[in-house]
Amino acid sequence: MSSFDKFAEEYDSWFTKNRNVLMSELLLVEEMLRGEGRVLSVGCGSGLFETLLRERGIVINDCVEPSEMGRIAEARGLNVRKGYAEELPVQEKYDTVLMNGVIHYLKDPLRALLEAKRVLRENGHLILCWVTGEGSYGLLYRLASILGWEKLEGVSPQFPYPLEFVKEAKWQTVDEVRSLLRNAGFEEIGIMQTLTRHPKYSNSEMERPSPGYDRGDYLCIKARNIL
Repeated sequence: MSSFDKFAEEYDSWFTKNRNVLMSELLLVEEMLRGEGRVLSVGCGSGLFETLLRERGIVINDCVEPSEMGRIAEARGLNVRKGYAEELPVQEKYDTVLMNGVIHYLKDPLRALLEAKRVLRENGHLILCWVTGEGSYGLLYRLASILGWEKLEGVSPQFPYPLEFVKEAKWQTVDEVRSLLRNAGFEEIGIMQTLTRHPKYSNSEMERPSPGYDRGDYLCIKARNIL
């Protein structure tokens, strides 16, 4: 049983406590999804982002989620199929696949990207968002998984990400994600960033996304299905 089964409530609670971090990430995902047509959200978790996106005019109905969090997403009105990113229980085609904060927890990221490709129409888009491994958050999370948050008092956020989720994750770098995308037959067509402050201060105010990847800790790549 994963932490997403055992600690589902803690996941949403963390975002509630870190509202400006949530909104900064949401604005980035929203920007990348504008005009993207019919979207499948892979690894929707509790459906928090999908619900907030709907309030902002971006409607995502269909999701895949392996954990018990899917029940929370269903209660929020989403159509959730239980399954893993590496073996999607989906046959129809979508304009866009969203993988938001998912790649950290995949057992086989390449296989998951190939599955996303399978359910995308020709020239459809994959929107992949993650905490980059070379950023402040990624480095801090690696330390926390070894030392625990109590040993990082003074440099960690006021409300740090639950350690159960930190320990299960792998924090991929930009180069690693780009390599996976190329190997799966995707062509990168855009990348944007947010959370450019140190993690201790990133919840102080909401941040709008900007192009690039050299300053932000949370990134989204848009890639085209080309093969």
